[in-house]
Amino acid sequence: MNNRQLFLSHLAQTTDFPLMIEIERAEGVYMYGPDGKSYLDLISGIGVSNVGHRHPKVLEAIREQLDKYLHLMVYGEYVQSPQTLLAKALCETLPSHLDNVYLVNSGSEAVEGALKLAKRFTNRREIISCVNAYHGSSHGSLSVGGNEIFKRAYRPLLPGIKNVVYGSFHQLEEITENTAAFIVETIQGEAGIKVSCSQYFQALRKKCDETGTLLILDEIQAGFGRTGKFWAFEHFGIVPDILVCAKGMGGGMPIGAFIANKEIMGVFKNNPLLGHITTFGGHPVSAVASLATIKVIQEEDLLEQVEAKANLFKKLLVHPKIKSIRNKGLMMAVEFESFEVLKPIIDRAIEKGVITDWFLFCDDAMRIAPPLVITEEEIEKACGVILEAVEGEG
Repeated sequence: MNNRQLFLSHLAQTTDFPLMIEIERAEGVYMYGPDGKSYLDLISGIGVSNVGHRHPKVLEAIREQLDKYLHLMVYGEYVQSPQTLLAKALCETLPSHLDNVYLVNSGSEAVEGALKLAKRFTNRREIISCVNAYHGSSHGSLSVGGNEIFKRAYRPLLPGIKNVVYGSFHQLEEITENTAAFIVETIQGEAGIKVSCSQYFQALRKKCDETGTLLILDEIQAGFGRTGKFWAFEHFGIVPDILVCAKGMGGGMPIGAFIANKEIMGVFKNNPLLGHITTFGGHPVSAVASLATIKVIQEEDLLEQVEAKANLFKKLLVHPKIKSIRNKGLMMAVEFESFEVLKPIIDRAIEKGVITDWFLFCDDAMRIAPPLVITEEEIEKACGVILEAVEGEG
């Protein structure tokens, strides 16, 4: 049996129509099939490869760690320099009171930890999230998701969840002294790159302060430079109580985190002790890859390049079939008339070697979220292929 047959026979499937692209190797913004065909990756493995595939500095850090140790003990017991140095580097990107990092394996796990932390600290049970939010697929993270299609088959989920409209000022009145946390994506990703205004976030922050509600910002997609700031909340003049991150954090390795201050995080130590547990969270290989990723973003000035690269996409992607382009930095949604128009365009672009996608809750928009290291020449090439696909060529 070849790899494609093995894939269908023995790997659990998530749809009846997987992309079935076979990749043998990857580097930078490109992935390569067994036949040598190249694919320019415009979605970064869904927001993961912010510094590109197999960045040399990430690989170097991984190789050095392989010669030291792999997993040693469940998280939080042994002093491991990959974890401590990563936590320090993360805190240095943040306002001073966000000084405590809990390392996990993924975005869903980070959300789970953040929800538990908010309920434990406030001793409240109600959580508010947003319509068309996506926070993950495990039971707790799915509970605070905002799309019923994905939830209905798995009910009952967590009780006490309210959904409000992202960006709605009047629905902030739903936040009360019964609310443990308001969890929100700083930039709504799967809704098709929906961006609210600074006034909304400041009003949200004020309402949370007035009611003693913890504000959880989910930056699983928006963090690590994706929007042109290291953290997307920097655009809006607020700071969360709990910050959730993953995806672009690991340079291609699995890792996530939720971050708060020491007082809030301290409730996990008692009543009960070990209030949150992970075996593999902060795995040393993933931790060194994440630390290297932070250094690459900072040392290669990737943040300073994001806006110009996004503007180049917007300048080049002009066509009567393109209705609009929404973005915050290199987190972009290119809107078409419908999914029926968009899907053949995506398919033709893939056939011509450029990988894009759509959004879970916005299937009339093309997802563009390339590695931040993409060059102007590569952007021009990708946009040329997309426009050919829009014209029906390929």
